[in-house]
Amino acid sequence: MNKASVIAMLKKKMPIIALALTVLIAVGAYYWSNLRVTGPGDGFIGGNGRIEATEVDVSTKMAGRVHDIIVNEGSFVKAGEPLAYMQIDVLRAQLAEAQAKLMQAGNNVSTARAQVAARMSEHVAALALIAQRESDLLAARQRLARSETLSSRGAVPRQTLDDDRAGVRAAQAVLAAAKAQAAAAQAGIDAAKAQVVSAGSAVTAAEATVALVQADIDDSVLRAPRDGRVQYRIAQPGEVLGNGGKVLNIIDLSDVYMTFFLPETVAGRVALGSEVRLVLDAAPQYVIPAKVSYVASTAQFTPKTVETASERQKLMFRIKARIDRDLLKKHLEQVKTGLPGMAWLRLDARLPWPPELALNVPE
Repeated sequence: MNKASVIAMLKKKMPIIALALTVLIAVGAYYWSNLRVTGPGDGFIGGNGRIEATEVDVSTKMAGRVHDIIVNEGSFVKAGEPLAYMQIDVLRAQLAEAQAKLMQAGNNVSTARAQVAARMSEHVAALALIAQRESDLLAARQRLARSETLSSRGAVPRQTLDDDRAGVRAAQAVLAAAKAQAAAAQAGIDAAKAQVVSAGSAVTAAEATVALVQADIDDSVLRAPRDGRVQYRIAQPGEVLGNGGKVLNIIDLSDVYMTFFLPETVAGRVALGSEVRLVLDAAPQYVIPAKVSYVASTAQFTPKTVETASERQKLMFRIKARIDRDLLKKHLEQVKTGLPGMAWLRLDARLPWPPELALNVPE
C-alpha cells in the first residue's frame, strides 16, 4: 500500500475517530461532574468507612455434644432467650449422684445428733451416780466417826472400827469411778458434737456439688447474651465441641457504628460527642446522624520513626461514630453491617450543615 492510499484511508476514518473522542470526553466530563466525591466545603472533613456492629459469640462452657439449635441465621433474638441445647445425660447422672450423697450426709447429721443426745443422757446418769456415791461416802465417814468415838471408849470392838475405815475407802473409790464415768460421758458428748459439725460440713459440701452440677446443667442451655440477630451458625447439632466451642455468632444491631480515619492535623480537634453525618453508598439519599464515641490515642499507618514534616502528615487516627440506639431500634430490619459510606464531621460548631448533609432518615 503506497503513501497516498494510506492518507486517503485515514481521511475516511477521521470522522469516526473524532466521534469516538467526543464520546469519551463527554463520558469523562459526566463522571467528573456527577460521580466524583465532593465535600461540603471548608470547615468540614470526611472519611471513608464501613458500618460495623458489636459481635458476640455464643459458646459452650464445657466440652460436649450439641443436642439442638433452635434458631437460624437471620433470626432476631432477645437477651436470655434459649438458642441451643447441649446433651446433658452425663450431667443428669452426676446430679443424681450428688443428690444421693447430700441425702446420705443429711442422715449422718441426724445420726450424729442422736449420738449427742445419748451421750448427754449418759452424762446426766453419771452425775446422778456421783451424787449417790458422794452420799454413800458421807454416810461412811459418819459411821467411821461414831466408831472412832465409841472405840476410844471401848464400846465397840476393834474390828468394827477397821470395817468402817475400809467402808470409807471403798466409798471414796466408788465416787472416783463415778466421776471418771461422768468425765468419759462428757468426752463422748464433745466427740458427738464434733461428729455433728463434720456431718454438717459434709452436707454443705454435698449441697455445693449439687449446685455446681445444676449450674452446669443450666449452662448447657445456650442463651442469647443480648438482643440481636443471629449472623452465623458456626456448629450443627451432633457436633462435639471443646470447652468454649463456638455455636452461634450474634450481632447487636442496637450498637452500630462507623469507623473511619482522619489525619493528625484534624484528629486533635475532634471531641467525644461531636456530631457526625453518615452517608451510605447503598442509600445516598439518606443522611444518618451519629456521634463520635471514640478517638484513638495513637496514630495508625505510622512509621516507628517520624522525622520529616511530610511523613508526619501521613499520620491517621481512628475515629468511631456511633448511631443513636433509639433510631436503630426503629429500623432493625433495615440495619446491615459492612456497608461502605462516608462520615462527615463538622470542625466548626458555628457553621450550619449544608443542605446536602441535612438529616434525612428512613421513615
